[in-house]
Amino acid sequence: MDQISFGDAEYASKRKKTRRELFLEEMEQVVPWKSLLNLIEPLYPIAGNGRHPYPLEKMLRVHLMQNWFGLSDPAMEEALYEITPMRTFARLSATKPIPDETTILNFRHMLEENDLAPEILRRVNAHLTRKGLMLKRGSIVDATIIAAPSSTKNETGTRDPEMHQTKKGNQWHFGMKAHIGVDVDSGLVHTVVTTPANEPDVEQVEDLLHGKEEVIHADAGYTGAQNHVGRKSLRWEIAAKRSRIKAMVDGPEKRAIEKRETNKASIRAKVEHPFRVIKRQFGLMKVRFRGLAKNTAHVITLFALSNLWMARKRLLAMRGSLRPQFAK
Repeated sequence: MDQISFGDAEYASKRKKTRRELFLEEMEQVVPWKSLLNLIEPLYPIAGNGRHPYPLEKMLRVHLMQNWFGLSDPAMEEALYEITPMRTFARLSATKPIPDETTILNFRHMLEENDLAPEILRRVNAHLTRKGLMLKRGSIVDATIIAAPSSTKNETGTRDPEMHQTKKGNQWHFGMKAHIGVDVDSGLVHTVVTTPANEPDVEQVEDLLHGKEEVIHADAGYTGAQNHVGRKSLRWEIAAKRSRIKAMVDGPEKRAIEKRETNKASIRAKVEHPFRVIKRQFGLMKVRFRGLAKNTAHVITLFALSNLWMARKRLLAMRGSLRPQFAK
């Protein structure tokens, strides 16, 4: 057993648990650790004659916390020194070496270079499907803009060439788009595609389907989407354009259409939950890196983690370890 520091011992004796501690305790129980470790292990460096790598599980735990709390590599290193609950979650001790920012960076690069983010999402979703939480009878598709720095005050004096601008309403946005396909029953993300911000949503729709859907829900931006999909047996529930409804004469027909559109919108609302989690819960208000590939890996990982976050209460209930205030 590892020897603990005086600080860790003092922390272990305190009574009140912080929100960060409760969050990490929940994630400890819902992450499919074995599946993710089996994915990464064949690619992880093995101990040789040189410097021994940190244990894979510890580095994976650090990487997940870095995504959950939106920390840079230097900030993650400092957090491991300063914040006992995070150090405990990573199974590190203040009395032994802590991964430095370069080690944390190299681990992230290893995941990016081997394109493991899509497989992480797939394995998380396979875990949720085995638990009966993803039914895949229908999909909701949507996209969100993730802003990128538009300033040219950097080393190259240019904006990121892989990001583009687009107009939404009366406002221009510079960055990328995250397009997602969401399970209509659970609201969990099953597919992620990224593009520059100027790519039309409707052209990505076929890549957002997993192939087993019977019905597709989408907003008015996907009008004509059925022409971009090879399967003709699908039922499409696409929102009507507001201008068309507003132009109708008041009467029973208009009220019936408005009621139907309200029902459609109540179903589509589930697609906004993953966007809220990655932007508000995990802090992705702007892209973290330069270039589409690195940001794609980051975004896909965040959506995989958002699925675990949104399903955590049901997963904990299955384990019989739901916190008392949720056990109703």
